[in-house]
Amino acid sequence: MASEAVLTITEANFETEVTQSTVPVILDFWAEWCGPCRMLGPILDDLAKEQGGKVKVGKVNVDEAQKLAAQFNVRSIPMLVFFKDGVAKDTVVGVQSKDALTKRLAALG
Repeated sequence: MASEAVLTITEANFETEVTQSTVPVILDFWAEWCGPCRMLGPILDDLAKEQGGKVKVGKVNVDEAQKLAAQFNVRSIPMLVFFKDGVAKDTVVGVQSKDALTKRLAALG
């Protein structure tokens, strides 16, 4: 499961943790039953620990937060949404390397 460095994002805390965040946020839309999601988990944990304070990493369980999944048009998981200043700026579907994620974060500016 997620480490302490990775937040669990729900409909209740989305506004505070994502929309009002002063740092970029990566949201991982995932599910317990999704094999590729479990492969991506440790990569996101590492990224969250390395970037602590500069980036927030959050996980959204699509089975528990169906409104958020619908809001972001999640059709395949894992799906990552990158936020800057509370606005979704980039989306990627599937397992990504830590290097690829770091480059996408850098591109946010």
